[in-house]
Amino acid sequence: MQPDALGQLLEQCALGNRAAFADLYRQTSAKLFGVALRILRREDWAEEVLQESFVNIWRHAAAYSVYKSAPMTWMISIVRNRALDILRRPGLEIALADESLIEAWEDSDAGPLDRLLKSNEAAALARCLQQLDGNQRQSIMLAFYYGLTHAELAKHLRQPLGTVKSWIRRGLQRLRECLTI
Repeated sequence: MQPDALGQLLEQCALGNRAAFADLYRQTSAKLFGVALRILRREDWAEEVLQESFVNIWRHAAAYSVYKSAPMTWMISIVRNRALDILRRPGLEIALADESLIEAWEDSDAGPLDRLLKSNEAAALARCLQQLDGNQRQSIMLAFYYGLTHAELAKHLRQPLGTVKSWIRRGLQRLRECLTI
């Protein structure tokens, strides 16, 4: 879809035109869902983010400015920011038993990740991760799988930066020791 057409749809949304909003949704939801899914790696979370993002797009369509960004760029930033907010929820810990990130990344094709999951190393890593305390495990998982920086982790976990760095350093040391046994 042309950026001009999306911009016009956003203008109509700002005026409360529900038909324009429905058209905007039809034309952009698949791409925006893909962005959310790529960040979150879970369909249920991506669906939640998509819904909340379209509510925000509807509510803030009047704030969109063609001079600041392209329409799709603006909408992607809303989805991306909302997805990152989900990842930064206080108390969010990645469960390793039922819904591990590794399982969430699995697909039906037998690719390199599938082979890795079935390897002894993956099982050993999962066992060693289970032995870490919750703060260490959560910090390492968020940093590794989602690429959060130490500062982002400290903000997400509402802990001092030094504490988070210590959790990661000690957790990695324990993982190294566990994996060399």
